[in-house]
Amino acid sequence: MQKPPHEDFSLKETKPHLGGGKVTGDKLTATYDLVEQMQYLYVRVVKAKDLPAKDLTGSCDPYVEVKLGNYKGTTRHFEKKTNPEWNQVFAFSKDRIQASVLEVTVKDKDVVKDDFIGRVWFELSEVPKRVPPDSPLAPQWYRLEERNGMKVKGELMLAVWWGTQADEAFSEAWHSDAAAVSGADGLANMRSKVYLSPKLWYLRVNVIEAQDLLPSDRSRFPEVFVKAILGHQALRTRISMSKSINPKWNEDLMFVAAEPFEEPLILSVEDRLAPNKEEVLGRCAIPLQSVERRLDHVHRPLYSKWYNLEKHVIVEGEKKKEVKFASRIHMRICLEGGYHVLDESTHHSSDLRPTAKQLWKPSIGVLELGILNAHGLTPMKTIDGRASTDAYCVAKYGQKWVRTRTIIDSFTPKWNEQYTWEVFDPCTVVTIGVFDNGHLHGGDKPGGAKDSRIGKVRIRLSTLETDRVYTHSYPLLVLHPSGVKKTGEIHLAVRFSCSSLLNMMHMYSHPLLPKMHYLHPLTVSQLDSLRHQATQIVSMRLSRAEPPLRKEVVEYMLDVGSHMWSMRRSKANFFRIMGVLSGLIAVGKWFDQICNWKNPITTVLINILFLILVLYPELILPTIFLYLFLIGVWYYRWRPRHPPHMDTRLSCADGAHPDELDEEFDTFPTSRPNDMVRMRYDRLRSIAGRIQTVVGDLATQGERLQSLLSWRDPRATALFVIFCLVAAIVLYVTPFQVVALLIGFYALRHPRFRHKLPSVPLNFFRRLPARTDSML
Repeated sequence: MQKPPHEDFSLKETKPHLGGGKVTGDKLTATYDLVEQMQYLYVRVVKAKDLPAKDLTGSCDPYVEVKLGNYKGTTRHFEKKTNPEWNQVFAFSKDRIQASVLEVTVKDKDVVKDDFIGRVWFELSEVPKRVPPDSPLAPQWYRLEERNGMKVKGELMLAVWWGTQADEAFSEAWHSDAAAVSGADGLANMRSKVYLSPKLWYLRVNVIEAQDLLPSDRSRFPEVFVKAILGHQALRTRISMSKSINPKWNEDLMFVAAEPFEEPLILSVEDRLAPNKEEVLGRCAIPLQSVERRLDHVHRPLYSKWYNLEKHVIVEGEKKKEVKFASRIHMRICLEGGYHVLDESTHHSSDLRPTAKQLWKPSIGVLELGILNAHGLTPMKTIDGRASTDAYCVAKYGQKWVRTRTIIDSFTPKWNEQYTWEVFDPCTVVTIGVFDNGHLHGGDKPGGAKDSRIGKVRIRLSTLETDRVYTHSYPLLVLHPSGVKKTGEIHLAVRFSCSSLLNMMHMYSHPLLPKMHYLHPLTVSQLDSLRHQATQIVSMRLSRAEPPLRKEVVEYMLDVGSHMWSMRRSKANFFRIMGVLSGLIAVGKWFDQICNWKNPITTVLINILFLILVLYPELILPTIFLYLFLIGVWYYRWRPRHPPHMDTRLSCADGAHPDELDEEFDTFPTSRPNDMVRMRYDRLRSIAGRIQTVVGDLATQGERLQSLLSWRDPRATALFVIFCLVAAIVLYVTPFQVVALLIGFYALRHPRFRHKLPSVPLNFFRRLPARTDSML
């Protein structure tokens, strides 16, 4: 596979004209300051009155057409109304204006041909300018005119002004670049919106015991377990070991619940009659609104309760029958507010606060993000035989998601939208994704297209200097089965402002997650399962918003498939480990050169330094920390000046084999042919065999250490014990500094006094027994 040029994937620093003003140092001079100003002509059509009737019924079906050059927008029409109210706003980008006159026409809707009622026109040079925070321009009544300029009956209330994207009317306005989109749903799918993730809780169900169960077959010991269902989540306990009608479990089941709580917790006690046959002994439904909320495990003890088990669960609205006798189940149920519900990967989380708002710390700063533009976007679809891309951005930080408006049919879209988030922890990540809108041209029909991913960028806040504006063009990289592909570049402006430097520095001493994660930790398998459930709930809730944030968009932003096996990612992680260990390896090679007197002057200086440190041991720690301080100060000159970005070389994406990429994009379970799956399985076995060998070697070395005193080899243990006795006597009568000097000078001796055979201690260690002889 041919590698693309590496420079195409680089980060580029830019100097845009932000906020209509220039950057002065690290600060800016305008309020809406992280985007380039875009001029728009706004037309607010409020209402009309005294419109003339154009048919025999004495009424009309009016609507308004706003026309500027080749662009034309229309309001909705009213049936048989002479005093209609629309209150709609139209926005025309100044960059695309090709006329000097704005024409606003009132027409009467008709089956054959719409009738002309009257019009109002404006010279663009006479339109006033409005800049927030000025109050909105008051609309005025304008008398309608004929095409020849004669006044006619009827008036139209309008407001026309020049403004920017900072105007309050911008987000809800009809935009001229949306002229090709028809229908209310299509226009709704284009607009910029802010979404909030649902408030997520961990639901802990501690199943203790049950009493007085009534199995149908009394002649056998029941094999009882409890199944709990919450929405699409289903968990079950193990089969009780007591095997009686009073079984005990004392087992925790964990679920993810989202406010507002829509579904109850359904518990059923079941008896396993056969491998695939169960009998329900009783059920109960518990509404989550009545469940106790726990902030921590100390201040408020949680009490257990007995719940009646019924054969038929009472549905809301049904009359509850009086029960004289019922089996019962003993449980302790609570909503855990002291945990943070993980819906993102822990390596790049954007929020680490606990669920309960009472436990939140005050914010430490503000994150401001300006989404400027993109260029060089890849065509994502074909419309009428012509390549096209309808791009929009989604940014997520904390519980707040933002979505920019969709720019129709453009490979160089300009958004220039600015958003703000409160920051509670600097060690968090903001994620920005770019998508192609597939729901503007009939994509909402069954089997319609999905929103295609164009690429995403992650920025870690702790890598940013405070109060500095970062303006960069980030490469958008997407991994395909054919290899890594650059799909364009996105231009962003980012600023992280800190309200209190002391508070932010103090955050580095706090644990990363809320304290309940450490006092009552969840297992790794529990966290994986709960994270999967949390992402499903978030994607389902956001897809029900209007306009919806699609499931495929949410899952891509949350990295839902990142835990799946990937040969490429495994190689990348191995090389990352080798990169971490390269420093230790380099120190080892340097020490070997010192011991072998490759540079005699350096070796002599090291011997002198060693002598000084042994004679004055109180200098050892100060010397180490002073050395680290000097290294840090020296590297300050070469500190990173740009935020990190997606690295294809680090990810092993630029040289990945096509078959490895095809395996990474395979479904789970696999959908590939048997021969290919067999080949990949054999390859995985060979890799696992090497890992197995390395793990076995590590275990062997550890067992040899254990065998020093185990008397598994009586002669070796006797030698070691005698050596320990002699060493204890010698070290007792010999000053420690003398021993350290002897050991150090022996290790640094000249090569003339060395031989190539392994040392005596190493020979002794390698002869020690391990448990490999007992392995089958």
